[in-house]
Amino acid sequence: MHMRKSDHDHGPATVPVKIILENPEELNEDGSNKSVHEVMAAKGEHLLEVAMDHGINIEHACGGVCACSTCHVYVEEGMDSLSEAEEEEEDRVEEAPGLQINSRLSCQCDIKGDGPIVFRVPAWNRNAVKEVPH
Repeated sequence: MHMRKSDHDHGPATVPVKIILENPEELNEDGSNKSVHEVMAAKGEHLLEVAMDHGINIEHACGGVCACSTCHVYVEEGMDSLSEAEEEEEDRVEEAPGLQINSRLSCQCDIKGDGPIVFRVPAWNRNAVKEVPH
């Protein structure tokens, strides 16, 4: 499934975003064990888009259209720089394992403010359908 890109133009990448990976070996596109990525993002991008554009493979089984909860992340800082969760997201995120007060779907978190934003990708963020059987 392909990721849904933001449907509008972005400005310059001026918002600092720190992405923390609990399972870096599986989430880094290059297979590295780098667990912290500090990147710049543009207002209007969503967090899933930012991660994918920087080689971080956050699962998104539905393609980023808020039809599942596989892109669940924990926003540790900068919640006020993100769009507010709408009812559809709140309904979906409740299906995610490890639900916390700071749980969000990365495909629904549009960057609105100046940041900084820090979010953590849980170790279990992967689609079981894609995994190799044991």
